[in-house]
Amino acid sequence: MCGIVGVVARSPVNQLLYDGMTVLQHRGQDAAGIVTGEGHSFHMDKGRGLVREVFRTRDMRHLVGHVGIAHCRYPTAGSASSEAEAQPFYVNSPYGIVLGHNGNLVNSDELRRSLFEEDRRHVNTGSDSEILLNILAHEVNHASAGRDRLDPDIIFQAVAGVHRRVKGAYAVVAMIAGHGLLAFRDPHGIRPLIVGRADTDKGVEFLVASESVTLDTLGYKVMRDVAPGEAILVDESGNFHSRQCAENPQLNPCIFEFVYLARPDSVIDGVSVYEARRNMGKSLAEKIRALGLRDQIDVVIPIPDSSRPSALEVAAKLKKPYREGFIKNRYIGRTFIMPGQELRKKSVRQKLNAINIEFAGKNVLLVDDSIVRGTTSREIVQMAREGGAKKVFFASAAPPVRYPNVYGIDMPTRNELIATGRTDAEIAAAIGADAVVYQELSALIEGVRSINPTIKRFDCSCFDGVYVTGDVSQEYLDGIAAGRADGESDTRLSSYQLDLGLSRVD
Repeated sequence: MCGIVGVVARSPVNQLLYDGMTVLQHRGQDAAGIVTGEGHSFHMDKGRGLVREVFRTRDMRHLVGHVGIAHCRYPTAGSASSEAEAQPFYVNSPYGIVLGHNGNLVNSDELRRSLFEEDRRHVNTGSDSEILLNILAHEVNHASAGRDRLDPDIIFQAVAGVHRRVKGAYAVVAMIAGHGLLAFRDPHGIRPLIVGRADTDKGVEFLVASESVTLDTLGYKVMRDVAPGEAILVDESGNFHSRQCAENPQLNPCIFEFVYLARPDSVIDGVSVYEARRNMGKSLAEKIRALGLRDQIDVVIPIPDSSRPSALEVAAKLKKPYREGFIKNRYIGRTFIMPGQELRKKSVRQKLNAINIEFAGKNVLLVDDSIVRGTTSREIVQMAREGGAKKVFFASAAPPVRYPNVYGIDMPTRNELIATGRTDAEIAAAIGADAVVYQELSALIEGVRSINPTIKRFDCSCFDGVYVTGDVSQEYLDGIAAGRADGESDTRLSSYQLDLGLSRVD
């Protein structure tokens, strides 16, 4: 998962893009980048780290222009440690194109070969986003052959070509030098993308982003979600164009966005994330009651922050006290998206500290949004025990995560997932809890769908192993598992990567 922003404004966009990325910082903390457009010139600055760490005042001054895109990165393909893989990416032909991408391509190896052998294009990093950029550039070049100038029809024809070649999940913002802002979403609508507008004294401005909260905080009114397979083009004069570019688009949003990834104050595909999490708490409470655990619980305590709406509803439904038992250090990143198991484990106690009086002598129900690898859960249960809890029950607002996610979330191998091959009792023993209670998948789906009944299907692949794109083979999954076991994700591409001197010098 990554955060993307694109804007066409009537005034300089550098501050808008910086603020937009800050709002989306929860979606990626590994790297950040901004590209602005000024006529036929691009101005780029990017690097590893949080938004506030990457950009200085001197960096912002040269990011001039009224159109731009921004990206905060969470690595799922390529190398988490490579400075060269910070986005957006740039290619100089045709016209000059920059691109930022949220998601993950499942046929990147095939595309890399065809780009080199057939399209004569070189991909310099391990990032599938650079592959996607080169596919787009080739399709623009192909669609514009024999034409005097680029127009919306050519650009939309190029996006249609991307849809035909690329498999997986992708929400994209891009700029074509001298032509404006392009945004599009994969035909399955797995990753979110929304567009808004602002009416100013100087004219209309448009902004696209991963989540609606970006529009809210920057003063833009929501127009709508970008439809699956749809492309939006806003030229530098502010003219808005859109077209459906896929042959058979279907909306299948990732349900894990509502469980954990998105901010609670966002609305994605017509679903309030906050309301969805409240619904998860209601159905979770019913299961806890059905298992006969209610009378054993003295207090309900959330694992901050994303589980709070669910925990509040659990406490209300069970008629049990709700207490804040952990204080979060807000200067530590989200442990789920930190590369490396040891780093996650070390950061848990840096991030959370227990208020022991809320645990001492009590049977506590801890509520979290999900249990993925179990590292964080194990540390939190231990903290509750050290705080004096008599019994510790652990409830997950999501079902057991038992399958790899290949659409942009870093949980790609089954052997890393604590629920794989274990019963609930065995999982409880593994994390040190007296009992573990999981949400039912059917209840999760119903809780989200009830807010927007027009959504017929979700991507629930990490829970049920069903991949909505229909093109994820066991061979592909085995390849990912083998690569991670060998440490391949950081090294397999080094033999043909060039050091382009992109490291920042402060």
